[in-house]
Amino acid sequence: MSGGPKRRPTSFDVAERAGVSQPTVSRALSGSPAIAEATRRKVIEAAEALGYFVDERAARLRRGSTGTLAVVVICREGDSASSINPFAYALLGSVCVAASERGFETLVSFQARADDFFGHYQEQGRADGLVVIGTTTNQAAWEHFRGIESDGRRVAYWGSPFDELDWVRSDNRAAGRLAVEHLLAAGYRRPCFLGALNTPQVQFTERYEGYAEAMRAAGLEPCLAPTVNAATREEEGRRAARRLIERGEGVDAVFAACDAMALGALEAFAAADIAVPGEVGVMGFDDLVAGRFSRPPLTTIAPDPAEAGAALVEAVLDEGAAARRRVPVKLIVRGSTARS
Repeated sequence: MSGGPKRRPTSFDVAERAGVSQPTVSRALSGSPAIAEATRRKVIEAAEALGYFVDERAARLRRGSTGTLAVVVICREGDSASSINPFAYALLGSVCVAASERGFETLVSFQARADDFFGHYQEQGRADGLVVIGTTTNQAAWEHFRGIESDGRRVAYWGSPFDELDWVRSDNRAAGRLAVEHLLAAGYRRPCFLGALNTPQVQFTERYEGYAEAMRAAGLEPCLAPTVNAATREEEGRRAARRLIERGEGVDAVFAACDAMALGALEAFAAADIAVPGEVGVMGFDDLVAGRFSRPPLTTIAPDPAEAGAALVEAVLDEGAAARRRVPVKLIVRGSTARS
């Protein structure tokens, strides 16, 4: 009969097998530079042979680290998870990957209602820092998370409407300039910006400012097709495009503040029998998967989600990392502006 459960190996067993002291085992397995590489290999081989593993969570707690990064995704109250901007999901995934590459787990929550707002993970010892992702107009949520900002807390924001916070953002003004340069090079002569200004959506205003700057540099007057709140971004874009058609001002291209609005605009032009890209060019921002399969496929501008996620993790975990950082954007040309 068995004499009971098999005893788990200890650091003493590893030290005995490797012919070193227990402190040497601890330092070797924690990556201390004081341990010679040959000794480290010997300790690792002994640990693997015995089936010994380090309790990483306990080791981190001894070092004053939870090994966890908290991530909050701000939603619009009343929205379901399926209605969240897909770019936010791409960014969330990239944050999780970047944290994992640093040896951190992620604790994720979706918050929309005032009763659910919570960001004090660091004070409760549940996480080493916090990333807040939000591109929605949930002012109450933003005010809450703005209020937790203070000395000693490590928080980084994507989509924040507040410039004083430690944010990471797309280079939105560069995106506006890039959109105008592309549309003019494609042969369009009166591109119009479709989106809302002077709202908590700071990124939309920044994209318009880049657009207006490039238009004036080309000797053209900026044009605005303003959106108003609707149930979805697609509906906002659809309504704004309809009003633009009704105005009949000779606009021959649209740069929408986001892809969802651009997809709504495509539907409005199709319903009015206006050919895209022949009569009107349409482009957006975000590189949503849906835009790749629209008819025609949507030209867009977007940051690399992987780079954005890594920047957010660096802003939280790296001492001395830039408090405010822009992520470069790139143009992705598809059929909706392929005038020929």
